[in-house]
Amino acid sequence: MILGTLFAAAQQPAGAQAGRPSMLTALLPFVLVFAIFYILIIMPQRRKQKKHLELVENLKPGDRVVTTAGIFGTVMGVQKDRIELKIAANVKIDITKSAVGVILGTSEKPELH
Repeated sequence: MILGTLFAAAQQPAGAQAGRPSMLTALLPFVLVFAIFYILIIMPQRRKQKKHLELVENLKPGDRVVTTAGIFGTVMGVQKDRIELKIAANVKIDITKSAVGVILGTSEKPELH
């Protein structure tokens, strides 16, 4: 649609374009909407993602975590791309670092209901 408008405007004589808005004023609302979208949605999401990545990279054995699946556990070992999580007595699982949802810390214990 925009290309059709540009093509039609290019074929008209110069005097016929006097009543039409310029290309800049036609694109200004789109630019403003994108800027608002970026400020309200993209920037906060990037900050949140960066903070989560920092927390996950700083995991160490003994930290209590909750996975995105809702599994509570204690970190027993940390590798490059995954962690070993103790979820019960004599039960250890390996999960990817990205599966960690919340880091509770070393002393905080989850409340069981």
